Amino acid sequence: MRTSKKRINRNLAKQIGRLLYNVIADIRDPKEAELFLSDFLTKVELEALTKRLAIAYWLSKGRHYDNIKTNLAVSSTTVATMANLIKKKKGLQLAIKKISADEWADQWADKIGHFMKFGRK
Repeated sequence: MRTSKKRINRNLAKQIGRLLYNVIADIRDPKEAELFLSDFLTKVELEALTKRLAIAYWLSKGRHYDNIKTNLAVSSTTVATMANLIKKKKGLQLAIKKISADEWADQWADKIGHFMKFGRK
């Protein structure tokens, strides 16, 4: 999608930005998020967004640039750019923390579930 070079009123831009952020914040279910994003973004935009998140996540897990580049079909420049952004951008750091917290919770849920099964026998 191309955007106009004409600028809208700064206050209006803040209002509609806030509206978007509130809609995103109110989406709690992954299926709702998928529905919203797939309707709101083009396939190319959605793929770019998911690849950027995957790059950031894999970098945080210590994956090598070449592995990321090959698996996600991205350039070395894209990986390096994301590596630099992770250090500077709080939003990316927040996303990685949330993913890590979800992984931690899933691991403990599995362990507790296994323990509960073991305890019932």
